[in-house]
Amino acid sequence: MASGTIGRGLHRVRSALPSVPPQRRRAYLFAYGFLAPIVALFAFLRIFPIVYTVILGFFNWSLVNPDHTFVGLDNFINLLSDPNFQTAFLNTTIIALGTTILSIGLAFFVAAVVAYGGGKIGGLIEILFFLPVVTPLVPATLGWRSILDYQHGVLNAIFGLFGIPNQAWTTDPTLAIVSVIMISVWAQVGYNMIILLVGMRSIPRLYYEAAAVDGASTWRQFRHITFPLMVPILLFVTVITTIQAYNVFTQVFVLASDVQGAPGYLVPVLVYDIFQNGFRYFNFGYAAAEAVYLFLVVIVLMLIQFRLFNRPTD
Repeated sequence: MASGTIGRGLHRVRSALPSVPPQRRRAYLFAYGFLAPIVALFAFLRIFPIVYTVILGFFNWSLVNPDHTFVGLDNFINLLSDPNFQTAFLNTTIIALGTTILSIGLAFFVAAVVAYGGGKIGGLIEILFFLPVVTPLVPATLGWRSILDYQHGVLNAIFGLFGIPNQAWTTDPTLAIVSVIMISVWAQVGYNMIILLVGMRSIPRLYYEAAAVDGASTWRQFRHITFPLMVPILLFVTVITTIQAYNVFTQVFVLASDVQGAPGYLVPVLVYDIFQNGFRYFNFGYAAAEAVYLFLVVIVLMLIQFRLFNRPTD
C-alpha cells in the first residue's frame, strides 16, 4: 500500500516537471562532456593546491625531517609574534596601498583624458601606457635598476638639474620601498587604464548631452554620471590591483640582486618571506601558514572593497 502511494507520488512529480527533449538532452551531455576535463583541470591546478596548502599549515613539514608532525595552530600562532613576518606584512601593505591608489588614480586620469579629449594622439597614449603591461617584469626591473642607479642613474641626473643630491633608491630602506612602488605602478597603470577606458567609452554620450542641456557643469557630470556608472569597473580594477600588489616579488628580488655593482636593499615582503621559509629553510609548514595568512588578508580586503563600492553614491 505504501509502495503504491510512493509510486503514484513520483509519477505526479515526473509529470509535473517539464520533459527535456532528447535532442536538448544530447546537447547538454555534449556540453558537459567537454566541460568536465576543463573543470577537473581547474580543480587540480587551482582548488587542490589551495586546500593542500591549508592542510600543510597544520604540520611541521620539512624536507630535512621526513617525520611530518601535526602541530595544529602552532604555525599560525607563531607567525603573529615573528618579527620577520610582521615586517614583511607591513612593507607589503605599504607597497600594496601605494600601488593601488597611485595606479588607479593615474589610470583614471589618463583614461578620462583619452576618452574625452585624446583626439588624434589618444591611440598613441594608449600604446605608450600599455607597453609596460606586455613587457616582462624581470628585464624591465633591470632597466629600472639602471635608471635608479646612485651614480649614473637617469633619475638622479634629472634631480641634479634642480640641485637635488643623488638619492640611494636601491640601498636606502625607505627609498627602496618607494622604488618598488614606482616600478609596480609603472607596470600596472596601463592595464588599469585600458579597462577604465573601455568603461568610459561604453557610457552613452546622450547622458552628458542631456546633463549639459540642464546646465550641469563638468564636475557635476562626472559626479552624477561618470563615477556612478564606473563603480563596477572601478571595483574590478581595485580588486585585481590589490591582489597583484600583495603578491609583489619580482621587483624586490631583482632590485636587491647583485648585478654589476653592490646589491640593493632587500625589502622584506610576504611572498619573499614565503619563498625563504619554503625553499631556503625547507620549512614548508611554516611557509604554508604564511601563504594562508596572505590569502586571508586578500580575501578580507576584497570583501571590504565590495562593501565600500556597493554603498549608494547619491
